[in-house]
Amino acid sequence: MSRDALVMGINTYDRLKCLNAPAADAEAIAQILQQYGEFQVTRLPAVKDKENETIRIGKQTKVALTQLEKAIVQLFKPDGKPPDTALLYFSGHGLRKNLGIQEGYLPTSEVNPDTGNWGLSLQWLRRLLQESEVRQQIVILDCCFSGEVLNFAEADPGDRGKGRDRCFIAASRDFEVAFEEINSQHSVLTAALLKGLEPKQDRWVSNYTLVDLLNQEHHSFPQRPIFANSGEAINFTHKWNSSLVNSTIQISAICPYKGLSYFDCTEADANLFYGRTALTDELLEKVRSGNFLAVLGASGSGKSSVVRAGLLYQLKLGHRLSGSETWQLKIFRPGINPLQNLALAFIELELSDIERASQLAKAEELITKGRPQRCRPQLCQPQRCQSQFCRPQLCQKPYF
Repeated sequence: MSRDALVMGINTYDRLKCLNAPAADAEAIAQILQQYGEFQVTRLPAVKDKENETIRIGKQTKVALTQLEKAIVQLFKPDGKPPDTALLYFSGHGLRKNLGIQEGYLPTSEVNPDTGNWGLSLQWLRRLLQESEVRQQIVILDCCFSGEVLNFAEADPGDRGKGRDRCFIAASRDFEVAFEEINSQHSVLTAALLKGLEPKQDRWVSNYTLVDLLNQEHHSFPQRPIFANSGEAINFTHKWNSSLVNSTIQISAICPYKGLSYFDCTEADANLFYGRTALTDELLEKVRSGNFLAVLGASGSGKSSVVRAGLLYQLKLGHRLSGSETWQLKIFRPGINPLQNLALAFIELELSDIERASQLAKAEELITKGRPQRCRPQLCQPQRCQSQFCRPQLCQKPYF
């Protein structure tokens, strides 16, 4: 499997404040990807270390926009056969243009917003990723500028379920500053990445195990990394011991076939739920980009399974959609009393019978207030219903 990486760290800028961490960030990421990830790494800016005759990230070397564009195109849309896995890492400033339409940019050394030169457009990067034939795409952005962190969602193609595996990680939310760690040469995000990418067992570090660590990291800076994963797991780094490890094959006595029963939102069922990764990614994309999702299909076609063991389980894990592990998930069946059953889903189970009845009455009242009133036969007025076929005893049109 071919694995290519483009690792960039820009310290030097003509008009923006020069930085200290990006070059060290990028070089550390490049080394760990080479040592443990089997990546062919391209560095930008690249300089020759005369002491040990190696290539490293230049701390004072400038990077032009044309260099950055060509390097990214070569990574995701090369002239020859594309790699199986392509990783883009960027550390430096991030700019956001607010002139009618908000646009995010990766600024290069010569950028000058006063003259309209903002750097590499994230919208351009998104279009490139959509057209790329690389099956596994990884984008990691560690950048900020004057309290504004570029919103990496602009670079996310969003076309989930299209046979690609994707991982996007950004230093912080779009209203937060990205910091350098105290008493460290690295930024907060890259320090966490280096910790997570360092393999400690005879197993691969994947994008899912990496975001697990990012979610667990706690520091004093008001900064929260954001991420989005789709498709199957993408391997980053691994370390194999030279000694042979005896392994035994364990055959589970659990039957994975559930008949007409659905796979539920549990780890045991989710581990057995197979073959719906692309569809789950599409559902996650719908949830990410909107606030309503309806899943329709014939009875027995697998709606409940893909919603419960696919969508809801992934939301609960928080591996694919940043922050979804903190969402409240409520599951209920409408039945013959849909409003009452909906209200019951919001009632706390540990309450006494009296307290539950009080909360249920309050919930039903709030839900009822939010629905349109229906006309009652004794009040139905044809001129209000605006229907020549309206009969008071059958009319179900809203009456206001």
